Amino acid sequence: MALKAKLIPHTLKFKFDAGTSRGVLREKKTYLLKIWEESNPAVVGIGECGPLAKLSIDDFENLDESITLLAEKINGADLPPNADAIYDFAFQIAGYDYPSLRFAIEVALLDLKGGGQRMIFNNAFFSSQDQIPINGLIWMGHMENMLLQISDKIVEEFDCLKVKVGSLDFEKEVDILNYVRRKYYNQQIMLRVDANGAFKPHEALYKMKTLAFQNIHSIEQPIAAGQHDLMAELCVNPPIDIALDEELIGVHKKEDKEQLLKKIKPQYIIIKPTLLGGFQSSLEWIKIADSMKIGWWITSALESNIGLNAICQFTYQLKAKGHQGLGTGKLYENNFESPLTIKKGHIFYDQTKEWDLTELDDE
Repeated sequence: MALKAKLIPHTLKFKFDAGTSRGVLREKKTYLLKIWEESNPAVVGIGECGPLAKLSIDDFENLDESITLLAEKINGADLPPNADAIYDFAFQIAGYDYPSLRFAIEVALLDLKGGGQRMIFNNAFFSSQDQIPINGLIWMGHMENMLLQISDKIVEEFDCLKVKVGSLDFEKEVDILNYVRRKYYNQQIMLRVDANGAFKPHEALYKMKTLAFQNIHSIEQPIAAGQHDLMAELCVNPPIDIALDEELIGVHKKEDKEQLLKKIKPQYIIIKPTLLGGFQSSLEWIKIADSMKIGWWITSALESNIGLNAICQFTYQLKAKGHQGLGTGKLYENNFESPLTIKKGHIFYDQTKEWDLTELDDE
C-alpha cells in the first residue's frame, strides 16, 4: 500500500540552562516525521529528526526545506517488508548526508510496521517486563548548582553519574568529583566525565591523570575530534579509559569506521543513533567494536520522548551491558507525555501510562 509522509517542526524548551563546554542550551528544534498508508490513515508511525546545532553533520541553514523535499520521496512507496528492508529504504532516501532524517525514517516505519503503537521493537522493555540502568547526567553550571544536581541524583538512587566538565575552572571540577567521593564514600557510585572535546592537547594527559585520583570510570572525548594521532597516543594505557563520542560523527563507510577504531584503539565508543545515521549505522559501529574488543554504550542526543523511546527499545534489543545514557526525557518543559519512566536510576516503559501526542494530531 502507498505510503504518505509529513514532517512537523517542534521546538523543545529546556527547563533550565543546560551547560556544556560548547555553550548553554535553552531550546532545541526537532522535527517529527509521521508516516502512514493511504488506505489506513488511522495507523501512524512517528519518528524524530533532531540534529544537534553545531554538532550534527546535517545542521544546515536550509534544513527545513531540504528534509521536507527528501521526506516527499516517501510518498507513494510501499511499506518495506522487514527491518533490514526498512533500513535500506531509509538510506536510499536520506543517504549519508542526513543521519537524523535516516533515523527518523527507520523509527517511523518500524513503528508503522508494529501498528502505530510506538512499539519499535517487540521486547521485554516495551512490555514493561524489564528496565535499563542509566547514568544521571550532571550539567555544567555554577559549582553550587552542580552539587545540588548531584545531591538530587543520589536521592533519586542513581548509582552512576556522568558529569560534564570543561567549562569551569579545572580545580573546581576536581573539587566537585572529590566531594562526591568524600560525601558518598560508603556508596558504590560510578563516576563518568564528559569533556566534549574541551581539553587542549597539551593539557589532556595531565588532566586525565588528575581525574584518575577520583576513581573515574571513563572520560568521553577528552580532546576535540579529528586529532587522530594524539587521541591514539592518549588511548595507550590511559589513566582513565577513553570513550570516543564526537569522533564518530561524520564517519559513514564501514571501511572508514574500521580504520578509525583500528588507529585510535579506544576503550569505549558512544553510540548515538540520531548523530550516526540511525540503527543500521549504529549496528555497524557496534559489530566493528565487538570484533576489536572495544566496549560501547548507547546514549540519546537530546531527542524528545519520541526519539528517546525508540533508542531505549533499540538498546534493550541489543542486550547492552552496563549503564546507558538514556536519562534526557525530563529535560524539557514541553516534551510529549509518554510511558517512559525513570525510577531508582533505571528507565522503563510503564504500560499503564499513555502517550499524549494531541499536539501532533492537530497538525
